[in-house]
Amino acid sequence: MSGNERKKVLFIDRDGVIVKEQQVDSYEKIEYIPHVFEALREISKHSDYLLVMVSNQDGVGTVSFPFEEFSGPAERIFSTLKGEGIVFDNINIDLSMPEENLRTRKPGTAMIDSYRGELYDMSSSFMIGDRLTDMILAKNMGCRGFLLAPSSLVVPEELKETVALQSDNWLDIASYLLSDETLRHRKAEIVRKTKETDILLSVDLDGTGEGHIATGIGFFDHMLDQVVRHSRFDITGNVKGDLYVDMHHTAEDTALALGEAVLKALGDKKGIERYGFEIVPMDDTAATVAIDFSGRPELLWDVQFQLEYIGEFPSELIVHFFRSFSAAARCNLYMKATGGGNSHHTAEALFKAFARAMRKAVRRIPGDVRVASTKGVL
Repeated sequence: MSGNERKKVLFIDRDGVIVKEQQVDSYEKIEYIPHVFEALREISKHSDYLLVMVSNQDGVGTVSFPFEEFSGPAERIFSTLKGEGIVFDNINIDLSMPEENLRTRKPGTAMIDSYRGELYDMSSSFMIGDRLTDMILAKNMGCRGFLLAPSSLVVPEELKETVALQSDNWLDIASYLLSDETLRHRKAEIVRKTKETDILLSVDLDGTGEGHIATGIGFFDHMLDQVVRHSRFDITGNVKGDLYVDMHHTAEDTALALGEAVLKALGDKKGIERYGFEIVPMDDTAATVAIDFSGRPELLWDVQFQLEYIGEFPSELIVHFFRSFSAAARCNLYMKATGGGNSHHTAEALFKAFARAMRKAVRRIPGDVRVASTKGVL
């Protein structure tokens, strides 16, 4: 049998890889790892890898982890994956405790030794896990591994050749396996230092809405938290500004840094929706935002605030923030809010609508590597 005809396998751990690492003994504890569905759907659709589950589940069947508390959630996990088009060729779960030292327990290979025969190509196969024991299993099986873990987990020298990729996000693994750069997370980091501000800000457009931008201005931080959560970008920023003067430079330069980071992360903009639109009602007001990452900055503003200050934050800095973002991100922004509303509500609705419109505009269309412009460039 030729090497081209032999089957390739992705051995995949469960806890810490498919679902978050914990004893999943109830349906409420099922929490999926970000992007696992998207990545495995693409791998299943566009590759010929067989998916094989290899998992240790310590002490299932004991008083502390009854089998019936394990089986229901486990069935739910696999039925959900199947509903997403992700089907496993085989599911191998070892229920022993570590002290039993059984060969079926990872990094022992007894559960999956049947895949070492001539039907399978171990040299082209991979183990996907979040622990070094998973990489030891890969080495023992004669395949390589993807370590789904942050760079803070140090890989010992004897395993470095085994680890093909170490990353804490699934899309990087899918991109590696499918040789598809469009699946990678779009990230950027900006360092901006002037006599007025000192800013370090990072953006991941394909995040899950985690992070915080600290500016030293309470209301402004609250608005920026809305951007993080509702855009679902992962954004981390630390801003030191000359607040002893006023808040102007801090608000302006934060917007410039954020806009520059988004523009840098978008790269050539291939495959993105380009346009985004959102209406957000908030009690006595509603905000409408449309955005176009056209490469041409423009702000169209139709908003009136009832108060000159929201807390201690000048409301006039809100329009300046969005104008500065538009300039740095080179995007067209249309922003409108119904008049007469509470100023805090109006501001918050605007920031939320802005974030959600951006989320739509930067979304990548699967399989599309074109630029959304007849010019061929944005």
